[in-house]
Amino acid sequence: MFSGQDKSKMPTEEQALPGRPEPLQVENTHWVSGEVIKPPFPEHTEWFLAGLGCFWGAERCFWQEPGVFTTAVGYAAGHTPNPTYEEVCSGLTGHNEVVLVVYNPADTSFDRLLQVFWQAHDPTQGMRQGNDRGTQYRSGLYLSSEAQLSRAQASRDLYQAELRARGYGDITTEIQPAPAFYYAETYHQQYLAKNPGGYCGLGGTGVTCPGLSL
Repeated sequence: MFSGQDKSKMPTEEQALPGRPEPLQVENTHWVSGEVIKPPFPEHTEWFLAGLGCFWGAERCFWQEPGVFTTAVGYAAGHTPNPTYEEVCSGLTGHNEVVLVVYNPADTSFDRLLQVFWQAHDPTQGMRQGNDRGTQYRSGLYLSSEAQLSRAQASRDLYQAELRARGYGDITTEIQPAPAFYYAETYHQQYLAKNPGGYCGLGGTGVTCPGLSL
C-alpha cells in the first residue's frame, strides 16, 4: 500500500498523504494518573512537545517525573492532518512521534524536563533512534513559548559541548515553535503502563546534561 517511500527523507507537502478533517477519537483519561490528556488544562500549567524516538518509551520518561500533570502521545511537525499510526509509519506524512508534556512550573522546572529529554535518547542520530529508523523517530522539541524556545536552545548548546567532549557528533534535534498536535490512537496512550513488557527502544548516551544556571 505504501511501498517505495524512503522513510529517512521528509516527504514534500505534495507527496504527503491527504489525511482527514476530523480528529481520531481518543479516550480523555490518563491510564496512570487519571488526569485528562486533552485541554483545557489547569491555568497554572505549561506544555511542550518532545520527540525522542518511539513514543511509547518517551512518554513513560515524562509521566514518571514529579511535577508533570499529564502526558499524551501523538504526531506533529508533518503535513498530513489527523493521521493514523499506519500512515505515519509509511513515511508519507512527515510527522514525528511526540509526547505532549503538561507540567506545573511550581513543582518542576522546564530546565529539569530538558535534562530528562536530552539524557533519555541520543540526539545526534538524525532520522532514527537506535534500530528505529525513519522521519517519525527524529529528535525534536516543539515549544509553546519564546521563553521555552530560548531555554531549549541554550540547553542544546550546553549539551553539545558535553557530547563533543565524549566523541559524539552534532546534535540534530529540531527546535521550533509547536506545530499542530494530533493525538495518537487510544491504544498508544500510556502504552508501557498497559503493556509492561512492551517494546522500548530508547537508549541515552550516558552523558549527563548540565542544568542551566538561573
